[in-house]
Amino acid sequence: MQFCDSIRSLCDEAEAALAPRFADIDRTAFENTQKVMDAFRRHRVSDSMFQTTSGYGNGDRGRDVLDEVWAEVMGAEAAFVRHSIVSGTHALTIGLFGLLRPGDVMYSVAGKPYDTLEEVIGLGGSQGNGSLRDFGVGYLQTDLNADGSFRMEEIRSCLQDKPQIRVVFIQRSKGYLNRKTLSVEQIGEAIRAVKAIRPDVWTVVDNCYGEFVETAEPTQAGADLIIGSLIKNPGGGMAETGGYLAGTSRAVELAGYRLTSVGIGTEQGASMGQNKLMYKGLFYAPHTVAQALKTAHLAAYVFEKLGYEVEPRWDEKRYDIIQSVITRSEQKLCAFCRGIQQGSPVDAFVTPEPWAMPGYSDRVIMAAGGFTQGSSIELSADGPLREPYTAYFQGGVTYESGKIGILCAAQNLLESHSE
Repeated sequence: MQFCDSIRSLCDEAEAALAPRFADIDRTAFENTQKVMDAFRRHRVSDSMFQTTSGYGNGDRGRDVLDEVWAEVMGAEAAFVRHSIVSGTHALTIGLFGLLRPGDVMYSVAGKPYDTLEEVIGLGGSQGNGSLRDFGVGYLQTDLNADGSFRMEEIRSCLQDKPQIRVVFIQRSKGYLNRKTLSVEQIGEAIRAVKAIRPDVWTVVDNCYGEFVETAEPTQAGADLIIGSLIKNPGGGMAETGGYLAGTSRAVELAGYRLTSVGIGTEQGASMGQNKLMYKGLFYAPHTVAQALKTAHLAAYVFEKLGYEVEPRWDEKRYDIIQSVITRSEQKLCAFCRGIQQGSPVDAFVTPEPWAMPGYSDRVIMAAGGFTQGSSIELSADGPLREPYTAYFQGGVTYESGKIGILCAAQNLLESHSE
């Protein structure tokens, strides 16, 4: 790989400016690693827990202890982690169908959820596919303020006026919206306000991309259920599939009944040799997330200096691993993603093209040159082909490889601009 001197110099400049921020990230990673290792010790994690089970999976000690470890690390009463959960959307579907009943209303208080949840909720217009809407569950939404804060007066009014609201849903990360990611503190303030008015509602947080970025998780701020994917932050780049749900004992129990069936819940389910990778991924996760955060800070600095609008800015504190770069054109968005692909360890020779990806309302271009298909803790970038043509960049299991990806993307943008 050959990079022009101006881009290399810009990276050197960025790293010097970011040194204090990188030190803060390392301190958070140390604290979170200590938390994980303490949980491993307390629950006596041993080699015997990495053994495989088949069939019903009755008595799978590795599976059951991993659930206990996960609950402790997440500051929750209970949790379950399963390789059979195929994505974050699948995990969220399990949680929402577990808690909502016909006649209930799901109330999203941080704006529109991620695109792939539209059909799960029933917002896409299609009927009869088994969405929440098909089962008589309503949907209500309140957007965030322009500064990224909750519209608490509107939320209070809705909670008081609509007793059918059963789930208050908060998406921590920005998804495909050009908004700020929510901190655990912000989420906690909103949850406390909600519970003061309606203690009977479930508070559910889509925690994707946010795990281990801070030293606390939304469960420690009062969330009844937090949900995420193992091929994002908490799988540490090791888990090859899976998802988790963590929260109060009752919320997790109800979600478990949706995972399998009523009466079985989390007591069955063969691990099929996946336990070791999920334990190892959790062990690596705090460090791996730190690498991704450093990569995101570097990207913010470089692309801001190249004249692009970025969010967050390079010197801002982060609450997830996602870095958005607003390119303002389809050509530049595609050039950015193709540069990331060129700087990836797998399929670097492939040229990404926009396509109608299942679950998305717009054509999407995705750069994903990782070892695990769809993994977004590994270096990746994607974006919908719609205004303002924003690239959503995330991951980097090592800072060094993330830096190479940024160098490739920056150079590709410069070359495309000059053509």
